[in-house]
Amino acid sequence: MNPTENTNPNKLTESEAGEARVIIDKLSKAYAKKVVGQDELRLSMVVALIAGGHVLLESVPGLAKTLAAKTLAEAANGSFSRIQCTPDLLPSDIIGTQIYNYNSGDFDTKVGPVHANFVLLDEINRSSAKTQSAMLEAMQEHQVTVGGVLYKMPEPFIVLATQNPIEQEGTYELPEAQLDRFLLKEIVNYPSRDEEMQILNYILSGQTTAPLSENEKISIDEVKKLQTLAKKVAVDDSIKNYIVNITTASRNPRELIDASLARYVEYGVSPRGAIALMQVSQALALIDGRAYVTPDDVKRLRYAALRHRIILNFEAAADEVHPEAIIDAIFNKIQTP
Repeated sequence: MNPTENTNPNKLTESEAGEARVIIDKLSKAYAKKVVGQDELRLSMVVALIAGGHVLLESVPGLAKTLAAKTLAEAANGSFSRIQCTPDLLPSDIIGTQIYNYNSGDFDTKVGPVHANFVLLDEINRSSAKTQSAMLEAMQEHQVTVGGVLYKMPEPFIVLATQNPIEQEGTYELPEAQLDRFLLKEIVNYPSRDEEMQILNYILSGQTTAPLSENEKISIDEVKKLQTLAKKVAVDDSIKNYIVNITTASRNPRELIDASLARYVEYGVSPRGAIALMQVSQALALIDGRAYVTPDDVKRLRYAALRHRIILNFEAAADEVHPEAIIDAIFNKIQTP
């Protein structure tokens, strides 16, 4: 592959790549000022912001998911909204509703908390299927319908949803159609001992609650610029073939990987997954200050991009086989360009 080759006539220039790197570095430094460690979480959130996608975060409580989301929103000068999901939460509680005005005799529309640049859906699997489905239009189309009228989401618009892998009683598992709307699914792990000590120091010093200065923030216009520049990152045909080979292999695993693993796969990655893998790779290239995608960009966030798109059967759950094992097996067999 020739890195300088670009089939996109509106290709990214070196100066644009450098400008993007400056903006991204500023965003990352603002994040690190309040959040200790969690580098993979930071990377996934920044990638989703650049690619214009959404992130599903899975972890036990208390690992700074809310702090990370609020910090990213603050660093980008965007509006932030947090929605605590419960079984009795209604779709109108999220997207908005119409309220009768006795003075005018008309119905006034009150938009819901989903109308923000950054929306944190806390414990999304505790809301009912009806409420979960109300988010589909907002996440996919960046709009909602209230009283027959369309209301556009503010741009940029990113949903950060969390779910707890424990205490599953009374929860509603996300359907595949909802899962596929998330660009990435990130598993958030415990901090190291040193990081946990640093967290205590941050709390004692008030660093996690101190507001960022204006000089430490970027603007919403700069976020939009990053999104525009990411689309100009070159994707060579060999990279596109590499991505398609990966997604195709996930649908026909018996033709490529060992039968002992292939038997656990119920459904493979959809074309939306291939698009996601390409968009994630473009964002990663932009983060690294490059105008073209490399195979390493495709590999770097492969778990986060694909783990929720490879559907395993009940036998896999019984044998404690996880999607990451299937992903590794496929990547090991597909020739790298």
